[in-house]
Amino acid sequence: MQAVANAVDSQFDLLLAVPEDPRAVLFKAMRHAAIGGGKRLRPLLVIATSRLFNVDQVSAIKAATAVEALHVYSLVHDDLPCMDDDDLRRGKPTAHVAFGEAEAVLAGDALHALAFDLLSDESTHPDPFVRTEMVSCLAQAAGPSGMAGGQMMDLVAENETFDLQTVTRLQQLKTGALIAACVEIGAILGKVPSEGRTGLRGYAHDLGLAFQIADDILDVEGDEERAGKALHKDEEAGKQTFLSLMGLERAREQAKMLVEQAQSHLSSYGDEADMLREIAAFTVERDR
Repeated sequence: MQAVANAVDSQFDLLLAVPEDPRAVLFKAMRHAAIGGGKRLRPLLVIATSRLFNVDQVSAIKAATAVEALHVYSLVHDDLPCMDDDDLRRGKPTAHVAFGEAEAVLAGDALHALAFDLLSDESTHPDPFVRTEMVSCLAQAAGPSGMAGGQMMDLVAENETFDLQTVTRLQQLKTGALIAACVEIGAILGKVPSEGRTGLRGYAHDLGLAFQIADDILDVEGDEERAGKALHKDEEAGKQTFLSLMGLERAREQAKMLVEQAQSHLSSYGDEADMLREIAAFTVERDR
């Protein structure tokens, strides 16, 4: 995980070199949000999946950086006063606190654009069909049937009471869609046909739900210093979560079952899938 984090940081460092012109503050805000901190779980999923199919690691790291750029954009925008209004992210001030609200909006916009610029670049993969499919996959994960749609449901949840089915749908869009895209992109890099990705899709689906249940548990039981962000926000906002709807013990059991289920979807793979299996276990064992 640390090796992947270092590789992604190195990519961002090269891509976001600060120019000596009036755009400098934009690049500084992007660097502040993108470099350092975070679990880098999403780029790790891209790289771990790509290794199943012997994908060139330069291509995998570039695609993984693209996914992380999109993830960071979503964090920058989610933290804004008009959304979740958070002051702390990854153990440091959020982008709008450090640079200003308008600057943070532009930094998020630019990181969003960077993600697709990277995926469509010939240096990421020589095959234009692979590049096009990766772009389409990430766009779907980011849009109304993915993160944006999930975030809208999350805003509505502040004023409405959701049942377990609706909360599950919310989290599948807000969190699960990008996790699924990471695994899908790893397989796309390996030129695996769509019909050959069924097991990986099952893995990603169960992993995404387990990840969110673990997040809900950490929001109640975690340590803010280790988490690097404010906790108890959902509880204070009166939002329904997996934890509030299922209770702590049932939520723990459900997360464990989902991890086991996710790992079972990898039964057709051998040792080469061990990293994906370990990622699933880490999802519920993490403290941040």
